[in-house]
Amino acid sequence: MTSENMDDTAQPLLAHLIELRTRLLWSVGGFFVAFLVCFFFAKQLFNLLVVPFTWAVQWAGLDGRQIELIYTAPQEFFFTQIKIAMFGGLIIAFPLIAAQIYKFVAPGLYKNERSAFLPFLIASPLLFLLGAALVYFFFIPMVLWFFLAMEQPADGSNVAIELLPKVSEYLDLIMTLIFAFGLVFQLPVVTTLLARAGLVSAKGLADKRKYAIVAAFIAAAILTPPDPASQIGLALPTILLYEIAIYAARIVERQRAERKAREDLDGDGDGDPESGDEGESSETPSP
Repeated sequence: MTSENMDDTAQPLLAHLIELRTRLLWSVGGFFVAFLVCFFFAKQLFNLLVVPFTWAVQWAGLDGRQIELIYTAPQEFFFTQIKIAMFGGLIIAFPLIAAQIYKFVAPGLYKNERSAFLPFLIASPLLFLLGAALVYFFFIPMVLWFFLAMEQPADGSNVAIELLPKVSEYLDLIMTLIFAFGLVFQLPVVTTLLARAGLVSAKGLADKRKYAIVAAFIAAAILTPPDPASQIGLALPTILLYEIAIYAARIVERQRAERKAREDLDGDGDGDPESGDEGESSETPSP
């Protein structure tokens, strides 16, 4: 390889590295700004996360009870606020990060590939937020109601046993459930992308349905707290999303078949005049 060819190869590589550096700076800068904003409002955000606890207390019939959370180490609540700021900063900065990923990848894609990739980039955070909303408004109160039902009031022979969650453990519970449900809700997006790439088929997914059901309950047992309510609550949406993924794969296959049939029809239409000309020329008598 000559020095000129090496220079031609190095120049595009250098341009790609500069572009990557720019996109990384925008992503990290956006996350850092969102982190600072969330850290400034960390206590307000934590109070917002405690709202499902108040709903669970109402569901358990403990309306007169005061909501209390504790921390047992001097630095515990400080690090909890840092976790909240990182978690909130990542969610707030995700649209910017996703836009930077798309801007970096888009120049290397064809127009039809860009139009196919963009809807998934939009659908992914929306499905994650849908899973997080399901956790916040239903599953967190249900799980806490299950644990609150184990409390024991004080009477003549029994001591009082009350649930006093630590702030760090309460946040870990919420973050675990939100991430678990958010990732599970990405199943239709991932399956549709794999179907577009031809790596999976609707028939193959349907044939493996029974294994998917078992895997859903195993994943729910690993990702959720050890209570039947939250495990079933995660497994059932996972199975439903698997069925939606099968339907989405069928739509992709149907669109691919229609596109192929249309291309074949166009190809046959282009070939007819040529075949007609050849037929006429073959029938022309020789002088």
